Amino acid sequence: MAVQPARKGLYALFLRGWNEIPEVIGSSGMALIGIGLSAFGVMNYYRKNGDNRRYKSTYVVMRSSDPRASFVRKD
Repeated sequence: MAVQPARKGLYALFLRGWNEIPEVIGSSGMALIGIGLSAFGVMNYYRKNGDNRRYKSTYVVMRSSDPRASFVRKD
């Protein structure tokens, strides 16, 4: 099988890496997907006020002028 002439660019670098070290390229891709999913989860946690749990392990005292007081659950 004849050797292909070297191509330039990021895509060619990816293909060469996939042929030489597929474990590293594959695990790097999975790591990037994991970082993206983690960032999305943290963003949703703060957007939906995830720290406002019904039962807490410690008491929290808030003044009525505190902006977080409007988010307190009243069950």
